[in-house]
Amino acid sequence: MSAKSRRSKMQWYRMDLHLHTPGSVDYQEPDVSYLDILLHAEMRGLDIIAFTDHNTVAGYRAMLDEIDHLTYLERLNRIESDEKRRLAEYRRLLEKILVLPGFEFTATFGFHILGIFSPQTPIRQLEHILLSLNIPPETLDAGDSNVGASADVLTAYRTINQAGGIVIAAHANSSHGVAMRGFDFGGQTKIAYTQDPHLHALEVTDLDKKGRHSTQRFFDGTKPEYPRRMRCIQGSDAHRLQADPHNPKYLGIGDRVTEVLLPERSFEALLAMFQSNDFARTRPYRPSRDPYDHVQAAREEGPSIVQTFHEGMTRRGGRLYAIIADVCALANTNGGTIYVGVSAKPKEKPAGVSNVSEAIETLRTEIEHKITPPLEVEIDVLETRGKPVIRIQVPAGDDPPYAIDDNKIYVRDEAETNLAVRDEIVQLVRQNLARRGELHKPKKKPAAEGETPADAVAEQSDSDAVEAPRTGVEIIGTEQRKGVKYHMMRDLRNGNVVKNVTRSSARKLWHYAISEKESNPVQPEKVQWHGEIGLWKRYKRGGTTRYDLVQRENGELRVYYGVTYEGMHGPWQVFVSEEE
Repeated sequence: MSAKSRRSKMQWYRMDLHLHTPGSVDYQEPDVSYLDILLHAEMRGLDIIAFTDHNTVAGYRAMLDEIDHLTYLERLNRIESDEKRRLAEYRRLLEKILVLPGFEFTATFGFHILGIFSPQTPIRQLEHILLSLNIPPETLDAGDSNVGASADVLTAYRTINQAGGIVIAAHANSSHGVAMRGFDFGGQTKIAYTQDPHLHALEVTDLDKKGRHSTQRFFDGTKPEYPRRMRCIQGSDAHRLQADPHNPKYLGIGDRVTEVLLPERSFEALLAMFQSNDFARTRPYRPSRDPYDHVQAAREEGPSIVQTFHEGMTRRGGRLYAIIADVCALANTNGGTIYVGVSAKPKEKPAGVSNVSEAIETLRTEIEHKITPPLEVEIDVLETRGKPVIRIQVPAGDDPPYAIDDNKIYVRDEAETNLAVRDEIVQLVRQNLARRGELHKPKKKPAAEGETPADAVAEQSDSDAVEAPRTGVEIIGTEQRKGVKYHMMRDLRNGNVVKNVTRSSARKLWHYAISEKESNPVQPEKVQWHGEIGLWKRYKRGGTTRYDLVQRENGELRVYYGVTYEGMHGPWQVFVSEEE
């Protein structure tokens, strides 16, 4: 079955995976019944919900106990009329709404993590998971978010995932969230908490927000230190049926909803979706606006190291080859997405693809015949503004370097695809050998007792001086041979060093850096200094604001050319322009 056929058989479902019940000690309407919660979920048009009380499954268990009791009375023919109506309502609603058991676990430092499970999971197994995460037995039914010394975040991710659950970092960008701002813990620890392979998604409170400062944009895979793109969803975190009219901070059931594209309404289908890399299968629900357009949202973000756009794919003019080159480059870099049938300019009307099935077959054939070693990509169709657009999802390859026609190796450099130079090819080979364990790696500093590996790394990095920016390039050496200057370039995104770059052979950013160094060298007295770091130049290229930055280090002056917003971390952000 083709990807288009599979997608056409799917349906959008509305879900709210973060609901509290009277099983949580801080529930704001303790007289609410579990049937009331289901009825309100139906009223809000929800198809999938989860009960996620604090460090307990007491609420979900109470609902099951009530249903079991009513069923028992029915079996004995001792059920009263009002009880019979209540049981009938439960049965009707549970046919209409998938209700999943779960919990909101409080990890070390107070971080909140959602664990969502299949309805077939025994309650005793869920309680055993909580006990294994160091929830005290005497508080197992309390529904309290304060539980003392529990398990750490990474242990919780792994434990929930291995038990077959969906792992979601609760309100990640807000209080008690693993990506919240202003919490003083190591940068490497924050990376580990948001990039861990056992984590399925981040629940965020700004899913509908546009611009660089949204959580979803931050975790889109473009940041060097956060290369794994994270799925972002939203949930209400409701502690009451309806939003508090006196305090809009307290939402009601279904006040923040995520739509999810599934072949059926089941936990198994939901888990498979969370495990996939198809990010167009979740979107914020907009009750009074047009549905979320993933292609248009991507165009508004623009080309980047992880996404590209092509209006057409004709062989004439090299358009088809340019798409295959992007596939090769993405596989050799971080992976990413290619959109065919639409330009990168968000205000232009999409061209679309006229014969979708034939175009997909052509792309599959070209990728299969031209790229070595073999590379599995996903190709399907999305719609934007009434036009079909082909989407190619390329994984970060596990056997680089990938080449076209066995000898053309491409890499992704920010928003551009370029032929790899010798040193980049060497780096790809070394990375592959290291991944296979065939390359000697230096020993890492062992973690102290009671310290996580992430904490140990954070301690080392946090104690150093200001780190260099994480995008752009640095010229770290120059020599002249027979009247020609040869430069040694460092890619600040990955630390790779490329030697023997000349002004004539350099790609765009490198050429800019060399030209600036040779014709417009930094004048320290004109730098906008902030301690030992400074801004030399701010400019725009390709619609993106870039920065030339400098740093005084051990009596030397380091210059970083073409740094983008994504590379401006920590103290460097003092130089970010207001528009960024």
